[in-house]
Amino acid sequence: MTAHIVLENVEKRFGPKHVLRGLTVSVAKGRSLVVIGGSGTGKSVMLKCILGIIRPDSGKISVGGQNAVGLRGAERDQYLSRFGMLFQGSALFDSLPVWENVAFGLTHGRNMARGRAKDIAIEKLAQVGLGADVGALYPAELSGGMQKRVALARAIAADPEIIFFDEPTTGLDPIMADVINDLIVDCVKRLGATTISITHDMASARKIADDIAMIYRGQIIWSGPANTIDRSGNDYVDQFIHGRADGPIKMDVLKA
Repeated sequence: MTAHIVLENVEKRFGPKHVLRGLTVSVAKGRSLVVIGGSGTGKSVMLKCILGIIRPDSGKISVGGQNAVGLRGAERDQYLSRFGMLFQGSALFDSLPVWENVAFGLTHGRNMARGRAKDIAIEKLAQVGLGADVGALYPAELSGGMQKRVALARAIAADPEIIFFDEPTTGLDPIMADVINDLIVDCVKRLGATTISITHDMASARKIADDIAMIYRGQIIWSGPANTIDRSGNDYVDQFIHGRADGPIKMDVLKA
């Protein structure tokens, strides 16, 4: 399988804090990679490096064979147009109706006519199970699950070749989380997109992943097909997926 996204020996420090420590991982075209790991291990920094929001100190990042580090101006805009993203907490604009939230990248990033953008927004809302009437509502009028669906519709609005999902089920009850997972799988399959998701939720990881990688202290310590994670042979992975306090991963807990 052809690698679509490749990170090689990526390093990133913020002052004395060494966040990414030679991180190396790749995603094949059309595959869904889920990156698991605890808070502060470097998952979000990894995504921001791929998007060019943060510039790595060293290492290589390529997307579809294109060097992704240090792009500027029109070249960077063209690069970013290849991506869709579902943000943690949905990150909808409170002051805009739902359809304008979904169409935001079309009207502001691609200068699409509002009428055409609205038609696409309504179409994408339908793909995530929301009627046209929802398009006229505001985010504050929606439940958490509906907000997440709107965020997913926005992520797929421009039919991107790559989609990032940042904690897609955070804050949802288990049933709604599974609904969102099913929608993600369906939308990604329809688009044939390459995806990277970051999550703490193992139920979500198992549902949406073709492949899983675990990041710990800024390095990928295990990766493989999703259906092999229960026999990874890695003590860190085993502790994480079973949620055990005892194991090689030590949490900083203040004791009285």
